[in-house]
Amino acid sequence: MRKERLQRLVASLENLSDGQLKLVESAVAIFQFSHSFRQHSKTLLKPGMFADFGDALRLHHAFSAEPFTKDKFEFLLWKTFTAYKVDATLAAKGNPGHDISIAGERFSLKTQADKSVKAERIWISKFMELGRGKWENEQDLAGLRDSFLRHMNQYDRILSLRALRKDPQWHYELVEIPKAVLQRAGSGQIVMQHESRQTPKPGYCDARDDSGTLLFRLYFDGGTERKLQVKDLVKSACIVHGEWEFTAPQTVL
Repeated sequence: MRKERLQRLVASLENLSDGQLKLVESAVAIFQFSHSFRQHSKTLLKPGMFADFGDALRLHHAFSAEPFTKDKFEFLLWKTFTAYKVDATLAAKGNPGHDISIAGERFSLKTQADKSVKAERIWISKFMELGRGKWENEQDLAGLRDSFLRHMNQYDRILSLRALRKDPQWHYELVEIPKAVLQRAGSGQIVMQHESRQTPKPGYCDARDDSGTLLFRLYFDGGTERKLQVKDLVKSACIVHGEWEFTAPQTVL
């Protein structure tokens, strides 16, 4: 069957224009560079899925020096599971809760690719919007924190695709953030930055484990977007499903 597939592929190439052939050559060339795929957990992706996902990341970087974005992450995850006959459905655009359902479980998807990314600390720059309601004191922040906890009722699992190194030596990892960890914010300490000149004033909710070690900080951003961030989340409290490292120099077409 493999021989027949190759024969069909070669036959289809004969009908391509010179420009189309250059694109195919660029795509094929990216697979000739070094790569290292390391799967740490098989509870989410089967080995074949994991390898296919990594190869799709490589293919993306045959034509782009920019990190994978959230919309591409959503689509690739959907495509990966459906290719292996696993039921998966993308949520409608703008859905405030989950982004994709896989085998009956609802997933919220995040990406991180900031220039100052820290390997052992996770940052989610926009976990949810905070709206335009009242926001003047710690009690108001506690209400926003409770909205954060209710927000997590809309999905079952949280995944973050992180770009730890960039062009041309790429390093991605797929991290699952347990909801139980984020729910620690329910007993976190809330502090408003009263000295700030922002309106509304920003604030934090520090969530700790049973020993008192800081797990993460919720940051109530009082900027123009008014969004909730998750800062300094300890990666060791999460599940790293795997890593993809590869070289992807930009190919001249």
